[in-house]
Amino acid sequence: MRSALAYRPRPGPLQAASPFAAIAFLGSFAAVAFAFSNPIVLAAAGAAVCVAGLAAGARPALAFAARYGLVLGIAIVVVNVIVAQRGDTILLRGWELPVVGQVDVTLEALAAGGVLALRILVVVAAFAVYSACVDPDRVLRALQPVARRSALTATLVSRAVPLAAADLARLREAGRLRGPAAAPATRAAFARRLVAGSLDRSVDAAATLELRGFSSPARAVRASAGVPRRRSLHDRAFLASGVATLLAAIAALAAGAGGFEEYPTITIETEPLTLTFAAALPLIAAVPFALARARGRRRVRVRRPEPAHA
Repeated sequence: MRSALAYRPRPGPLQAASPFAAIAFLGSFAAVAFAFSNPIVLAAAGAAVCVAGLAAGARPALAFAARYGLVLGIAIVVVNVIVAQRGDTILLRGWELPVVGQVDVTLEALAAGGVLALRILVVVAAFAVYSACVDPDRVLRALQPVARRSALTATLVSRAVPLAAADLARLREAGRLRGPAAAPATRAAFARRLVAGSLDRSVDAAATLELRGFSSPARAVRASAGVPRRRSLHDRAFLASGVATLLAAIAALAAGAGGFEEYPTITIETEPLTLTFAAALPLIAAVPFALARARGRRRVRVRRPEPAHA
């Protein structure tokens, strides 16, 4: 059973781009999600990630991120409502909890929790598209001359996340097939089995790397002497899109756009500059894919054979 986050080799501009270009492209939308709290801008950043994921063929990864991001977001909203006892618009008063005491549910606390949940959802979706579209081996080769051990660690982590998700899916399927007479499998049991399996896999991976000599200096010299990979034709488009997103975000912040205040009352800025910046994010995300499609059509037109004359 293959996880939706696992990298799948497939033709596409994002898959063919260099890891640095893909990281700059997807990371720019995650940076926007961290820099702004305006729900309109956050929704636009999420729409941009969805455009990139759908154009790159990462629909299963987006569905996985939406499912788990939604669960995490609901938990964040509930915790924020309980912890943040602030806001002027009280929706529910006098809700008693054993340890916390009286809890007043306010509209402002709900809005603040919703903003945090939306931010997490955008970042999780960006990471899901990255995990499904960027080859971890290429990331290792690109980072090996700079930070060999860190690159190997990052590559192993990026491969371990899809494996853990696949293990969880197999455990759940096995739990459903045990029959009605078996004791129900709890989440704690799933967590213990996942942790135990991850530790076993880590020990096996460490032993394999040790046997292959990844810790020896000679291995590092031989690995760094490889032939450099040719740059993809799509690198400039994705790098330009990422830089344009960051520059637009910096300009919007400098102009005071995208403001949002939760307390004491909700204040959201909807001036034309904010709306223009939000509308531009999905368009910027679609530009590299549109250029790649236009380039592909041009190649097909050039290679089309001439009709034979009688």
